[in-house]
Order: sequence, then structure tokens, then C-alpha cells
Amino acid sequence: MAKTPFIPPKLPSKIDYSSLIKEIGRAHDALGQLNGLLVNIPNPGLLTVPLLTKEAVLSSRIEGTQATIKDVFEYEAEAKTTEDDAKERDVREIINYRLAMDFAIEELAKRPIAENLLKRTHHILLDSVRGAHKERGNFRKSQVYIGLPNSKIEEAAYVPPPPSEILPLLSNWETYINSEEEKDVLVQIGTAHYQFEAIHPFMDGNGRIGRLIIPLFLYQRKLLSHPLLYISEYFESRRNDYYSLLNGVSEEGAWEPWLRFFLGAVELQSLKTQTVVLKILVLYRKLKEELSQVNAVHAVSLLDIIFASPIISFVSIKKRIRARSYQTIYNLLDKFVKSGILKEVPGRKRNRIFVFQRLLDILK
Repeated sequence: MAKTPFIPPKLPSKIDYSSLIKEIGRAHDALGQLNGLLVNIPNPGLLTVPLLTKEAVLSSRIEGTQATIKDVFEYEAEAKTTEDDAKERDVREIINYRLAMDFAIEELAKRPIAENLLKRTHHILLDSVRGAHKERGNFRKSQVYIGLPNSKIEEAAYVPPPPSEILPLLSNWETYINSEEEKDVLVQIGTAHYQFEAIHPFMDGNGRIGRLIIPLFLYQRKLLSHPLLYISEYFESRRNDYYSLLNGVSEEGAWEPWLRFFLGAVELQSLKTQTVVLKILVLYRKLKEELSQVNAVHAVSLLDIIFASPIISFVSIKKRIRARSYQTIYNLLDKFVKSGILKEVPGRKRNRIFVFQRLLDILK
């Protein structure tokens, strides 16, 4: 017997705030500490690319990709344009996630989180990767179900609403996520995250879009000066709990267990992100001080480059540093290698590759 599609009740939902007071307070405290740190960073660009890449890797891993942060930066250093194997296709999905996030951040200055932003972000996310043929940039027009590969709808773990219900449900979702009626904003985005996943408006990519919305919302609401809280690490490490608690809301209306989990994720990842940010800043300041003793006009420029791209090629460096000659760049790279900041990948005569291992170690 086929399962009936589930149509989630419209928002807002009745939440028992009394059972969540402790978790709400702790999550806000941790998030506030993180924002206090981010507000005072003179050059947030140092953090944006490496932290967003980490989030893209972990959010995509929940969906089955296996590529690592190192794989992504190696792929970009090689300046590849094709994907020859499964790992490279995974990398392309991760890069698309980062591009989609960058686009969405820019769009927030022009428009709220709504249908147009969702569709355009989805269009970037699925560019030239698996799922690209699944109505990329458009809401689904057919019934889908979530289950094991090759399973039948009778065996589905979840059957989302039919296509005819998507627009009404998303209209309600848009009103809710952009309203100020919910008592607490973290409960609001936790509720909105569940609802988006329950609506499942796209044929593919719903999980990644839904997780991407979380830091965007916190940035839009000015809880973060930069959208650098990425909680997919928590969801990925507790993947079974993540899906089980989402299903619990659908099957039993169990909002409080899901929100308790979500608030715990915000708290823990705020604290972990603080630790990572501080380590990156300490390393940057230490190396910048050391480089003040190096007689090289482009030394700080190269330092900034490798904090954004910890695996870098000679070809990409020469595009970013306007030196008088290639020899100037070679000399600079040799100084970075001799000082232990960079390590050259051996055995390459053309397009030499250099690794900034200390940053990669922080991002693990």
C-alpha cells in the first residue's frame, strides 16, 4: 500500500518554550561570543573561504560525497575544468555549494530569503553535477519520496507533499521566516529548517539548501556580522539523530526534541567556530610578524593568498601578485618554503604546487 504524502501544518507551530529555556539561553550566549569575536576581525576574508569550504565539505558529505577540504583546494590549485572520477565530481559539488553561498550572501542585500533567492541559489548548487537534470533552479513538478536506493514508495522513510502543495506551503514558510512574531529567532530558524526539509520543494539538493539557509538567516537578522556559523559538522557527526528528530516532528509533532537538538548544535558549533577562528587569527598574526623581517615587498600579499587558498599553484599566484617578473615570485615562494610556511609538492616541473599545511591542520 502506497504511503500518503505528508503535508506539514502551516507555521507558526505551538512550541513549548518552558522546556527549552536553558538551551535557548546557552545557544544565544555562545552565538553572542562568536559574533563578538567576528565583529572585531580586521580582515574577515581571511576566514570566509576556508570556513565556508569546510561547511561545504561537511554539508555535502551528509548527502554522500567523500571529498575532503584538501581535495577541494588541490583541485582548485590544479585549475581543472573536468571531473574525471567520482572524487573530482564530489569536489565540483562542494565548490558549487560555496559559490551558491557566496551568491546568496550578496542577494540578501537586495531581497529577503524567499522563492527567487531559493531558486537562483539552487540553480548554482546543481550546475554541471549530479542532479543537474532534476529541474535545476525550479521547484519539482512530480511526486518524490525518500528511501533507500532502488526502494519503492511503499518502503519510503518519508513522502513529502505533492507538487500542488509546494507553493502554498512555501508562501507560508516565507512569511514565517521573514516575520518577527516568533518569540525567539533561534527557535524560528530551527522551526524553518524543519519545515523546509518537510516541504522538500526541489527534486534534489533540499538538504544542502536547507542547511545553507541557517547561517544566512542569522546574518540577515544581525546575530552574526559575517555568516560564519556552519553547523553541518554537528549534523554530519550525528546524522542518524538529525534525520530521526526531523522525522519525529513529521510523525509525532515532536518539536521540542528537534529544537533541543538544533539549539545544542548552534551552541556547540558557535564554541567550536570561535576556537577555529582564534587559531587562524593567532597563526596569521604570528606569520605576519615573522614576515616583517623578510625583505620582500609582496610577502604579506602572498600570506593573505595562502590563508584563502592553503594549496596554491605558481600559475594562480602570478595572476594575483603583480610582480615585475616571474623570478620575483619564485624568490618569494622560496623564502616561504625555507621559512617553513609552505611546503612544495615534489616531482612537478610545471605549475609548481605549494601547501600551507598549518592552516589545513586547523581546518581538520
